[in-house]
Amino acid sequence: MNILQILLISIVALLHIGFMILEMILWERPAGRRIFGTTKEFAASSRKLAMNQGLYNGFLAAGLIWGLFLGPSGLHVIYFFLICVVIAGIFGAATVNRRIFWVQAAPALIAFAVIYYS
Repeated sequence: MNILQILLISIVALLHIGFMILEMILWERPAGRRIFGTTKEFAASSRKLAMNQGLYNGFLAAGLIWGLFLGPSGLHVIYFFLICVVIAGIFGAATVNRRIFWVQAAPALIAFAVIYYS
């Protein structure tokens, strides 16, 4: 893999680490509530759901990082996790907010396309 491919995969992984932190740690804090546009009451009542969702985002990041550490033999692992990210982003955009497509699915689609067509 070349530097651009590694960089794009790393960006997607870092985004998902960020999502994990937002959902697992910052969900009820003012910064998390501002980012997600939630009230204090909603954040408190949905905390466990957000933590669960954050854990899944952490798994997506871990899979991409694992694929990078495997080197050239990790390409299929990377493809799998990028596709998972794209599907999650499309589903989030369809069910929650269209912005999720641009923040989650689009970077993964770009990374996938760059790797696949290189």
